[in-house]
Amino acid sequence: MTVFEELKRRGLIAQMTNEKEIEELVNAGKATFYIGFDPTADSLHVGHFMALCLMKRLQMAGNKPIVLIGGGTAMIGDPSGKTDMRKMMTKETIQHNVDCFKKQMSRFIDFSEGKAIVVNNGDWLLNLNYVDVLRDVGAHFSVNRMLSHECYKQRMERGLTFLEFNYMIMQSYDFYKLFQDYGCNMQFGGDDQWANMLGGTELIRRKLGKDAYAMTITLLLNSEGKKMGKEKRMIGDYTVLCSVNVGEKEVILASNEQSTDGEKFLCGFVERNDLFELCKECVVSDDYIEIAHTFGSRVVNEAELFKEQVKKLEIPITVITEADCIPDHYSKDINGKVIAIDPKVLKPEFQRADRQLYLVTGGFGASANSRGSAVFCTNLHTGKNTRYERMDVMGEVKPECMPDWAKEKIAAMSRSHKNKDRER
Repeated sequence: MTVFEELKRRGLIAQMTNEKEIEELVNAGKATFYIGFDPTADSLHVGHFMALCLMKRLQMAGNKPIVLIGGGTAMIGDPSGKTDMRKMMTKETIQHNVDCFKKQMSRFIDFSEGKAIVVNNGDWLLNLNYVDVLRDVGAHFSVNRMLSHECYKQRMERGLTFLEFNYMIMQSYDFYKLFQDYGCNMQFGGDDQWANMLGGTELIRRKLGKDAYAMTITLLLNSEGKKMGKEKRMIGDYTVLCSVNVGEKEVILASNEQSTDGEKFLCGFVERNDLFELCKECVVSDDYIEIAHTFGSRVVNEAELFKEQVKKLEIPITVITEADCIPDHYSKDINGKVIAIDPKVLKPEFQRADRQLYLVTGGFGASANSRGSAVFCTNLHTGKNTRYERMDVMGEVKPECMPDWAKEKIAAMSRSHKNKDRER
């Protein structure tokens, strides 16, 4: 099965401009494609998942991804799929979000030399001359045609600002710029981006007389059929206003503006299973100050309990760093190796060696060049089995950097396995 057939079979493809040409380029590993991500928050969210999956699959098939961070387009805000104008952000906030996105993306995509690149459209959009854009780019766009697209029609009744109206032109210019500078011949994105992507292919055709292609992927939707994104976190009928993780517990403060029975605000502990978030030991009241006080008290109490647990540890409190590891790469097989989990993926209070060191026991992600990502492993300190993603692995721990207590645990595990083998 080719990679293109796999994408279709999995239902990832929504629309495309030239199916035959796209299929040939993708299957031959000759596509240089880009996907854009506007940094409207300081973290990727679940709505980006489909795009990242597509990017990873195509890269593994030999195609070259370009990650476009929208440092320029984020200054405007895309009206596609939105019912209200996006909140304006400062340049400093956008730059902070751009830096966060780059760090997170590197855990999904291989950015080694020649494999993929990250670009920021702020590098060219923020320096454009307005009159030049009107003459060189704006002349190729029909206002009547733009207004016929669904992304604009759904905003006309509520009001569409001229600021947002320019977003399609800017995204189209991105494709044109990447086509010229990096040989980018394809753009992929969510299905709500279809109109903007067609604008880019048309601009390239009109200005350069060359063909470029676009393909959209199905959107990840919530239970109401709306686009999954940076939505409010809900627990039951309550919107989470604030949450603090302390050790194994999470304390939340939430509100339900529709409540009329003395339960407008809530404080509780959140537990998770494979399907749901459950709130336990809940306290409710219409008095916000009372609930806020309960929230603060519970956070302080859990912090004190956690401090006592740390004091009882009978090992030195250290942190495994990148310098202590042999850098990980997907071409390596890590089965049976002692690995360190990147502390950045752990909660702040768990960023220490006893929570980082694991013996890999299996999982598709532990094998070399695998399409899988799951790594099953055993914690050296607690002996508990768990699962991480391959991108969470910082590397195999260097023997000389292994803590003494970890060496003892490894020796004990080895003896246990030998005894079990003898009993068999």
